[in-house]
Amino acid sequence: MLNVEREADLSGSSHDKGVMILSGWLGRTFARRYPLNLSISITFEQSYNGIDGDSASSSELYAVLSSLAQVPIRQGIAATGSVNQKGQIQAIGGVNEKIEGYFEVCRAKGLTGAQGVTIPRSNVANLMLNAEVVEAVRQGQFHVWAVETVDQGIEILTGMPAGRPDAEGVYPAGTLYHRVQENLAALRRSAGAST
Repeated sequence: MLNVEREADLSGSSHDKGVMILSGWLGRTFARRYPLNLSISITFEQSYNGIDGDSASSSELYAVLSSLAQVPIRQGIAATGSVNQKGQIQAIGGVNEKIEGYFEVCRAKGLTGAQGVTIPRSNVANLMLNAEVVEAVRQGQFHVWAVETVDQGIEILTGMPAGRPDAEGVYPAGTLYHRVQENLAALRRSAGAST
C-alpha cells in the first residue's frame, strides 16, 4: 500500500503507522486463500501541509473497500476512528469538535436527515455535544453512529452487509466483502495467476 503523503514527506509517523495497519487488515481479511495481487495508493488530495495522526485510518480503509468492491459510499456521512489489524475501531481525540464541525458544514449546506458521523463506540463516554447537535439528532435531522468494527462502519456507509466468511474464508454472495473477493479474483486472473 503506497501512502502518497509519506512518499512526499508530508506525513508523520502516527499517520504512516495507521496506513501500514490497513495493509495488515486487508491481508488478514482477504488473503486467507490467495495472496493479495494489487497495489493501492491513498492520499489526501490537494493537501500540501504535513499531516499526522491515525484518526482517519478507518476512513482510508472505507475508501479502499469502496474502490475494491466498486460500491459507492454515501457522501453525507463523515467517518472518524483509528483502526487496528483486527478491524476494531479505536478511540480518537477531539470527537466533539469533529462531530460539531461536520454538523456545521451540513447545516450550512442544508440538513437532509441522511447526514451524520460514525465515531468509535469507545468515544461515546466522551460526548459533550452542543445543544444544537443534540436537538438535530433527537429530531432525526443528523445522526451519530457509534461503531466498534470496520464491518459496522462500512455497512452504514454503503447500506450493504459486510459479510462473514465461511470456514474456507469465502464471503456470501450479496455482501460487500464478497464483491471485494470477486474483484480480487478477477485481478488475479487478469495477471495470469491461478484462482
